[in-house]
Amino acid sequence: MFPLTAENKRVAQLLLSTGTCPRCIFRFCGVDFHAPYKLPYKELLSELQKFLEAEEDELVSEVPNPPPKKIRLQEPEDRIDGMDSLSQNGEGKLSVTEDGSSSSKNSNLNVCNVCLGILQDFCEKEFIKKQSLSLGRNDIVQLKEAYKWITHPLFSEELGVPIDGKSLFEVSVVFAHPETVEDCHFLSAICPDCFKPAKNKQSVFTRMAVMKALNKIKEEDFRKQFPCPPDSPKAVCTVLEIECAHGAVFVAGRYNKYSRNLPQTPWIIDGERKLESSVEELISDHLLKVFKAESFNFSSSGREDVDVRTLGNGRPFAIELVNPHRVHFTSQEIKELQQKINNSSNKIQVRDLQLVTREAIGHMKEGEEEKTKTYSALIWTNKAIQRKDIEFLDDIKDLKIDQKTPLRVLHRRPLAVRTRIIHSMETRYVDEHHFRLSLKTQAGTYIKEFVHGDFGRTKPNIGSLMDVTADILELDVESQVVHFGKYLIKNSPPAHNKREGGNFCTWESSQYK
Repeated sequence: MFPLTAENKRVAQLLLSTGTCPRCIFRFCGVDFHAPYKLPYKELLSELQKFLEAEEDELVSEVPNPPPKKIRLQEPEDRIDGMDSLSQNGEGKLSVTEDGSSSSKNSNLNVCNVCLGILQDFCEKEFIKKQSLSLGRNDIVQLKEAYKWITHPLFSEELGVPIDGKSLFEVSVVFAHPETVEDCHFLSAICPDCFKPAKNKQSVFTRMAVMKALNKIKEEDFRKQFPCPPDSPKAVCTVLEIECAHGAVFVAGRYNKYSRNLPQTPWIIDGERKLESSVEELISDHLLKVFKAESFNFSSSGREDVDVRTLGNGRPFAIELVNPHRVHFTSQEIKELQQKINNSSNKIQVRDLQLVTREAIGHMKEGEEEKTKTYSALIWTNKAIQRKDIEFLDDIKDLKIDQKTPLRVLHRRPLAVRTRIIHSMETRYVDEHHFRLSLKTQAGTYIKEFVHGDFGRTKPNIGSLMDVTADILELDVESQVVHFGKYLIKNSPPAHNKREGGNFCTWESSQYK
């Protein structure tokens, strides 16, 4: 059954007359089921011809600024050999002559005027609107979706396996078409702020950047630079690369850090490494070897300073392993991997190591400002103090403080004043110049600055509350209450010996109240 209906005829006729291939006509008309895209080009063109010839005179009479009364749809004589796909669709651009006949403007090359470029796709939609025609929907079928529908059966037939759209095995095909990239260059002159070099991007003319520029450019400026409807390209695209890869695997857990000379991530300034290792490397080096992955991305629920220990139930972390060559592990193997990490260094310990989903990782960052953390700090004061001088701190509850971005992080954080809450404090007298302070605070509180005041940038602070000059000598993160919304990572009891591994657990679906 032919996928187009009577309401699509005028749009289909207009598109074909400008050089658009049958498959792109289906995309513009919102054909979102697979079967028609899989058919050979000749069969599609023949069916489209039959469809448009029916009641043609009646259709043409209703089109504003219509093409001539008759349009003869011709099959291109010279087709490019190879896969009947996007870059070799087998379509020639048709032009309509004054006597109503049609001819091919590009009979030696059969290239769709829409398939290969973002501008062409955009311009064709605008052209249809200018003809007072409606596509019947806001979004057309994306080119990459149509490409999947065309190629999936070919892969399945060649490999002898069914296609699973949710499979973690991915085949990436990279096409190049310099001609359509050059078409975008005028946009960078008109909207330079849309095209900024990005990490790991070979070209600034990404789809997102081009679409951003198209939304900003004035219509008259665009029409001066680009034809509407678009012309057919002079050459087909080429395949640069075909890459097979396994989808990323995610590993999560909690870590304790026992060293006051270990950063969370590699500490490199101006290309020079300041310390020999990091929490990230001590964990990920083992995972990369076992999972045989190409690379990784480390993330965590917050971070501690290089001289701060993380004790208690540990800090949640997650590692994305890119293109792993091994993905299946038993619970026992994960336990053994955790133990191997813990035995490799006395600076860290990992617990609750487990395989998780990408969705679960997203929950780790949710509600960070609502989390509570417990700290232990050793405080020094310039004035001699007695036990009675610190007891009043124990009675303070839910103290609101205003923290201007600390000077020590101002180079990487925006200048702002943030309100944070100190939920409770508990003191323990040590001597006339030192005391221990345990605090339960809102996540995101700068504890060091709350103690010494950061030259008045944090108000109030321990120094102002006690009317002394105070400083912090040691700081430990004792615990973190971290809610993951739908997902909750269960805490195992801290090991009595820091060389022992924590109990293995899994991510569970949980409604936390």
